[in-house]
Amino acid sequence: MPRRHYDESDVHVRPGKGSRPRTKKRPAHKDALFGMVVTKDRGRWGVVLDRDRDADDPVRVVCMRARELGRTPVEVGDRVGVVGDTSGREGTLARIVKLDERTSVLRRTADDTDSYERTVVANAELLLIVSAVADPPPRSGFVERSLVAAFVGGIEPVIVLTKSDLADPSVFAAEFADLDVPVVVCGVEDPLDPLLERISGRVSALIGHSGVGKSTLVNRLVPEADRATGEVSGVGKGQHTSTQSVALRLPRETGGGWIIDTPGIRSFGLAHVSPDDVIAAFEDLAAAAEDCPRGCTHLGPPADPECALDELTGAGARRVAAVRRLLEALHSNVDWE
Repeated sequence: MPRRHYDESDVHVRPGKGSRPRTKKRPAHKDALFGMVVTKDRGRWGVVLDRDRDADDPVRVVCMRARELGRTPVEVGDRVGVVGDTSGREGTLARIVKLDERTSVLRRTADDTDSYERTVVANAELLLIVSAVADPPPRSGFVERSLVAAFVGGIEPVIVLTKSDLADPSVFAAEFADLDVPVVVCGVEDPLDPLLERISGRVSALIGHSGVGKSTLVNRLVPEADRATGEVSGVGKGQHTSTQSVALRLPRETGGGWIIDTPGIRSFGLAHVSPDDVIAAFEDLAAAAEDCPRGCTHLGPPADPECALDELTGAGARRVAAVRRLLEALHSNVDWE
């Protein structure tokens, strides 16, 4: 067959398509204004920009997540870069285009078998673990698990005991003395000065079961917050009164700072935490654990008869015993609510 000759009519060009290759470059957004995420609700985030952070009534800019961020999780406490209409006027919408690296993160899973990690709050400096000493009765398992999450997440924990008018708080506080975790008593009749000395000028998150007085404490710290307070039910479990995390600015006259109120939590899984993660939070124990055999769970005899932590004495031995209670809580699947 004769060879076919081609001419310009054989070249097919798709309308509207050029020959320039598609670029993967994204806008640098050098004009982005940075701030802190203070609310999150159904695909919208409230951001207080750095320019307004110290204002008596800071403007909250409502934002959506930019397409280039994909499914990058943005949580309350995150530092973000924002572009678009940042006036904060009603009906306006800006875009979150940048997310700063987190300095700390509080994570949990639904239970100890769930592999999906949920971020509760980002960039908190302090974690205030709120527990009532009565009505509902204190549950050491919850406090222990919250301590583990704080240590692993790089957050300084503080145990806050409420309802001290109903029972002696010193009995429950003594359970955690060897961990060197500060304990602050904040009964209704107690002054807030000891707590304010710790949280003023800092970003703090509160965590606790429903009904322990967490919302009441927030209302005392930030009177205009008007957070809902719920009555404790007859079975000893509080009604779930807060449904979304929210960051609230502490009054300037008490030293400023931010308090992040989180929803009342009924479960605190730690499937993402290993025993070595817990030991690493304590410098003296981490150094001693370097001599442990491979795979050591650091629980001691009979589970780990060669655990190097057993060689510590004095205050170190007491801390080992306290940390092992945390490890037991980490491995326990019993109802710790």
